[in-house]
Amino acid sequence: MLAGTAPGKAWPNLLVGHETSDDAAVYRLSDTQALVATTDFFAPIVDDPYDFGRIAATNAISDIYAMGARPIMALALLGVPLGKLPTSAVQRIVAGGRDVCEQAGVPIAGGHSIDSPEPLYGLVALGLIDPAKVKRNDRARSGDVLILGKGLGIGVMGAALKKGELKEKAYRQMLESATQLNTPGLRLAEMEGVHALTDVTGYGLLGHLLEICRGSKLQARLEFDRVPILSAARQLVEAGYATGASDRNWASCQEAVQLPGEWPVWRRKILTDPQTSGGLLVACDAGTAPAVLDVFKQEGFGHAAQIGTLRAGAPCIVVT
Repeated sequence: MLAGTAPGKAWPNLLVGHETSDDAAVYRLSDTQALVATTDFFAPIVDDPYDFGRIAATNAISDIYAMGARPIMALALLGVPLGKLPTSAVQRIVAGGRDVCEQAGVPIAGGHSIDSPEPLYGLVALGLIDPAKVKRNDRARSGDVLILGKGLGIGVMGAALKKGELKEKAYRQMLESATQLNTPGLRLAEMEGVHALTDVTGYGLLGHLLEICRGSKLQARLEFDRVPILSAARQLVEAGYATGASDRNWASCQEAVQLPGEWPVWRRKILTDPQTSGGLLVACDAGTAPAVLDVFKQEGFGHAAQIGTLRAGAPCIVVT
């Protein structure tokens, strides 16, 4: 999130701004209702225009769910290299985004398009929530457990796809994960034992977990063997596939991360693998954890797993 306005005396109804790099802004409309707003767009990560539209829309809406809110409306953002991209391809991108929004119960009420050097697509997504139920990324507590809703590996599979070396079965696994709406966020907002919530996207698991640690002033203990990894991605990352963003993510967080000695490089790369439409990362008390896992299971998130704990200490991540 780019720097902007933070809550304060001048803006008392701005409940969440840029101060902790949270997933969306939250503005109080009344004592019982707040508006949640976010935007996200990017260039294609897959070749199929329809699949690209679906992934981009799912990714944008995820930030609404990550605050615990219900999406209500979206605006489309479209960049098209005029004269270079067939009209049919543009229509397929838009159709993919529209179909995901319809699945989420969200109308695309308008938007904006521009001439751009490469295709771009995404959404401005808006949602509503009771201000008392907003789930921020900086409210975790010592003793909380960490639960991750999706398997890691979207970036790794995208790297293989760019080289023409991603098999059809693996592509289907990638697409299934990247287009699965993070709807459990709605039910997690109702749980008092859920203290912090975010989604794992471009900064990888370590980057987004570190945001929770810094915002909540806690130390995380992450158990690598419990971290869910998409099966095709594990094979690929062990074979050396990774994105350049994985190394950049590591460079930005390594001073606050302790890894075991003699660790295979691929393990670090999967923990910093950038996710597109990644899973929800939940910090909740131990007594609530079974109910959180049950929510994920009921809504079809078969990879959801408890991956670590939080405790008092200087903000950092200790991986075991």
